[in-house]
Amino acid sequence: MSTPKAYGSLKQECYELNMEIPRRKLALYTWGNVSVIDRAAGVFAIKPSGVPYDELRIEDIVIVDLDAQVVEGLLKPSSDARTHAVLYRSFDGIGGIVHTHSCYAVAWAQALMPIPIFGTTHADHTVHAIPCTPPMADERIDGDYEEETGVQIVEHFRELNLSPHETQMVLVGSHGPFAWGISGAKAVYNAVVLEELAKMAFITRQLNPTAPPLKEAIRRKHYERKHGPNAYYGQPRTKE
Repeated sequence: MSTPKAYGSLKQECYELNMEIPRRKLALYTWGNVSVIDRAAGVFAIKPSGVPYDELRIEDIVIVDLDAQVVEGLLKPSSDARTHAVLYRSFDGIGGIVHTHSCYAVAWAQALMPIPIFGTTHADHTVHAIPCTPPMADERIDGDYEEETGVQIVEHFRELNLSPHETQMVLVGSHGPFAWGISGAKAVYNAVVLEELAKMAFITRQLNPTAPPLKEAIRRKHYERKHGPNAYYGQPRTKE
């Protein structure tokens, strides 16, 4: 397999991360996409639209600008490229975005319900419930649907006063999950975590329909010990 000359490393990274989606059982057939941004160049790489994962090649990856216009590539970019573009323009510092139709996360999205924070696994990643946007208004659906999907995510985060750097995942009502991160690899990690949290919360509700949310003190403890200014989880980083 030959590596494309232009944007070769960006395409390769995007390809490898997209292949994690079926490997992690987050999507079937063509039901997902990963993008990775090069902010210095003002472009991002994304999976082409409608290409099954078992047929995807590095050279199929499409490079688009922050208006989702094709810069390089022979195939059409993912139909969600405009959603990704809105998130990149709106959420400073994110380096990758993942959209899938993973089963449990989609179930919560179809129920139009945020994923409650029941336990410490959830709190290790955010102290908030995973938000779910409301159904999209008809005029937005009839407009630039994919662009409006991104706008709706951004607006919902503002309405809830959520930081996209603390809560790095969302459910789009009636649609499915999006996740992002400081890098493409972190975005994929967050997409995997989101599906697992959705599954855990679903089982919790089955076992106890009145299960209470995790108490605030434990939420903060688990989040801060991994992400706070005095975080102590994991091994210390050594200077080289």
